[in-house]
Amino acid sequence: QVQLVESGGGLVQPGGSLRLSCVASGNIFRINAMRWYRQAPGKQRELVAGITSGGSTNYVESVNGRFTISRDNAKNTVYLQMNSLKPEDTAVYYCNCNVVRQADPLRLPVDYWGQGTQVTVSS
Repeated sequence: QVQLVESGGGLVQPGGSLRLSCVASGNIFRINAMRWYRQAPGKQRELVAGITSGGSTNYVESVNGRFTISRDNAKNTVYLQMNSLKPEDTAVYYCNCNVVRQADPLRLPVDYWGQGTQVTVSS
């Protein structure tokens, strides 16, 4: 199996910064896309940012210019640098990775999710 563990969430004032990390471990042959989602109370989960294995990135419009996604393939880790945080960024942030497992001879990719980390932006 594959496990994703997020860290870096917390309480920050508006305008502040946080850096989220997500480490994947376990039966990994290759990690394709890595993504960050978030879910605010009473709202649907939304895709915040994604990065391909080749390093191409995409962002939801509301975080463009403020958030930066990056990955370290050697460490099976994806990061989300969040700057100029706003109260509307408050949510539980989830890591999602599309993983090909060593144990699968067919090399079929499977999506895995982390447990989530709370980000609260408030004065």
